Order: sequence, then C-alpha cells, then structure tokens
Amino acid sequence: MRAMVVTELSGPEGIVAQEVPEPAAEGLVLIDVKASGVCFPDLLITYGKYQIRPEPPFIPGAEISGVVVSAPEGSGFAPGDRVLAAAYLGGYAERIAVNPAQVLRIPDGLAFDEAASLIINYQTMEFALARRAKIVAGETVVVLGAAGGVGTATIQLAKAHGARVIAVVRREGVEDFLRELGADEVVALAPGWGERIRELTDGVGAQIVVDPVGGDAFDDAVRVLAPEGRLVVIGFAGGGIPQVKVNRVLFRNISIVGAAWGEFTRTNPEAVAEVHASLVEHVRNGLRPLVKARYPLADAAVALADLESGKVLGKAILLQE
Repeated sequence: MRAMVVTELSGPEGIVAQEVPEPAAEGLVLIDVKASGVCFPDLLITYGKYQIRPEPPFIPGAEISGVVVSAPEGSGFAPGDRVLAAAYLGGYAERIAVNPAQVLRIPDGLAFDEAASLIINYQTMEFALARRAKIVAGETVVVLGAAGGVGTATIQLAKAHGARVIAVVRREGVEDFLRELGADEVVALAPGWGERIRELTDGVGAQIVVDPVGGDAFDDAVRVLAPEGRLVVIGFAGGGIPQVKVNRVLFRNISIVGAAWGEFTRTNPEAVAEVHASLVEHVRNGLRPLVKARYPLADAAVALADLESGKVLGKAILLQE
C-alpha cells in the first residue's frame, strides 16, 4: 500500500511517498483510510520534538476517518462501518490497523473529511472546556490563537456551550472568518489587547481564557481573568513556556489549569467515549467541524509546511486520491 513515510527527522521535507506492507491487523480494526487530519503533533513528530519519538522510518498521522475492512470478534465493529480513530501514528497511509478502544463511530451526517477533523482538536477542547474549565452558559471565553485548529474548535464548542466568545488573533484579515465561525468579538493580539478585553467585559474580565500559545501572551492572559476565572493551558505554540507568579493566583482568586488530553486518556481511557458522546450531541445540535484546506495524500509534506507557516486557517485534511 502507499504511505507517506518520515525518512529523517528534518520536518515536513523528510516525508517521502513509499510502498509499504499492509499493517498486521490481528486483534485490531483494519480501516480503509478516507481522510487524515493534519495536526500540530504530526508536525512536531517529523522533527522528533513530540513526546512520542519514533525513529525513522515511520508513518505519521494521528487522526483518521474511513471504512472498516475487518474487526476482531466482540469489538463492536463490522466491515463497512464508518469510523474515526485517534491513532498517534500511521494515519498518512491507505490503510491502518487500530486498537478497537481507539475507534469511534462517525456521527450521522458528517462527511469523512469532517469526521477526521472531529478528533484531537475537538476532543481536547471539549475536555478542556467542559471538564477542566467547567464552562457555564453565559460566561465569556477568550480564545488565543483563534484562527488555528485549536482556536476554531474552541470558538465553535464554546458557542455550543452557550458562551460569549472573544477571539484574539495575530493574523490579519481573518476577522470576518472568525465572526462567521461564531466569535462575538475579534481582538488583535497586539500591544493593548488586554485593555481591549477589559473594555469588552465592562472591566470585569473573562471567566475563561483558553491559551494554546504561551510565550509573551501569558501574563496578559492572566490579567484579563475575572475573579474566580480559569486560564486553561493547552500548549505553547508561541515557543516559550511561561512562568507563573503564584501570588497573582492567590490574591485574585483565579485558577490556572492544564488540559493535556492525550496524557489524560492514557490513564483514563474511558474518557474518549465520554467526550465523543458529548461531541456527537453537539453535532446533532448543529455543530459542523471546520475544514478549510484539503490536500491529496501525496501532498502531506506541503500540508504540514503550510500548517507550520501559518497558511492554514482552521483545519487541514489529507484525502485519498
């Protein structure tokens, strides 16, 4: 079968199309891949900078959707089922074999490209908002890095939970896109952005700030929290890991919480099905995962390079040709 293989840890340019053996599927669900998500962990793993550090050659790709070819007895799946899966590795290929516990049914009405989007970003942010931040309808949620995959998922899910959303973004020319997605306000990530948040919240601040960026934005993210507000740390796309001045946490009665979805599921595997059930309910209520860029599988390196350079708004997907 054809797969996109990381042959050296040099980033996207180290990916080469190769013919490889079909994966062994004993005890696993064998899936014909229809769409593969392009996500930040896929990019990091091509540099050897992710927490999972396989040695080349290996097939990247953590998110897939497709059709079951075969499944072990008792797995609950059968040939022809439409499924999605978080696989960590192996998704940039024509077929993949996945542990049944990582396989989920595609919600009715979603296309394969939408289904492949409803995995890492949406699972992470449903976990972050509902479980870690304990979001309540009517609260104000500030979303940093709002034009990326995590940011767009956060906007949609926060709105699905009944929140008011303020999108904070560095990229220019994306205000209309973010408002169409559901953002109530859009603020440029530029000097003075924190003051603008306070203006938009009548001086109170936001109940929740979602930060996948880190770096220099972190201090202002803490300052814009309302009393009893929650800052949810998702990652450090900005490159720097900030330091926390704990006296601010104490005297302002705020919380700083982490939302490491992958790590959480390693010790709480039952959470995957629980979060997926919540996402299915959001889909029934009208949520549609956002797909803004589609590439053929052969262009996996291009897709990852575009993700790295900031060319991708929302979510990018690789499609089988």
